[in-house]
Amino acid sequence: MKHVLFTCCLALQILTAQNNVEAKLIKSYDVNDETIISFDNFGRAYFIKDNVFYIKTSPVNLSYNNFQLGNLTSINTFNPLKINLFYKDFNTVIILDNRLAEIYKIDFNRMSPYINVSHVSTGNDNTLWVFNQDLQRLELFDYKSQTTRAQIVPVQSYPLDLVSNFNYCWLLTEKYLFMYNYFGRLVKKIENNGYTEISQYNENVILKKNDKLYYLGKNEDIIRQIQTPNLSINAFFVTNETLYIYNDETLQQYQLKTN
Repeated sequence: MKHVLFTCCLALQILTAQNNVEAKLIKSYDVNDETIISFDNFGRAYFIKDNVFYIKTSPVNLSYNNFQLGNLTSINTFNPLKINLFYKDFNTVIILDNRLAEIYKIDFNRMSPYINVSHVSTGNDNTLWVFNQDLQRLELFDYKSQTTRAQIVPVQSYPLDLVSNFNYCWLLTEKYLFMYNYFGRLVKKIENNGYTEISQYNENVILKKNDKLYYLGKNEDIIRQIQTPNLSINAFFVTNETLYIYNDETLQQYQLKTN
């Protein structure tokens, strides 16, 4: 009986180890009063300080500010040639090029019909994924033609986070995680078991629940826990398959290993 119990416990440990994703610490950075958003392929950091957006370059950092629009709500640097800055208080998105010159200003207050936006993420071509909080639905908005290319069926739960790449968009709500393709068709729907934030890289999704991170592979339906040290996770992002975690005043860099 003891032998059987031992065998079952060992099998369970092996299965659990196989299901988990390892995060190996590479480096730790001291961070003062700046918040790093992401890194690009050349190692340049995108960061915010005192509500000003910067790209760390040599010898002088590039910067952009628009104080009349209030506080920055979110920044999406997925496409470095069309960076989008969302100012929720003024229902406005600013599109910047890679030198932080303003390309477009999208004031949703002036749209007809009016769009009350709560979340924004980068789309393909000249589009943005926006969540229309009055109609409780996700929309693919073309900011050049000021038209909506796709409208998703309204969701029945509160939106928590929104991320995307050129091909797909992931909407996290209180009840479900939805994945849509570029045409607005539902690809995947997974029950939300307490996740509050998401990030993506190469169509793999990282989810946060309390102070734990979880991994959903590109072609998987099972969410696996990422093995990280016990620490408070204030924020996180993924760049080039590298996971970055804010822990108070420290930014820690991890290499993800999936089985």
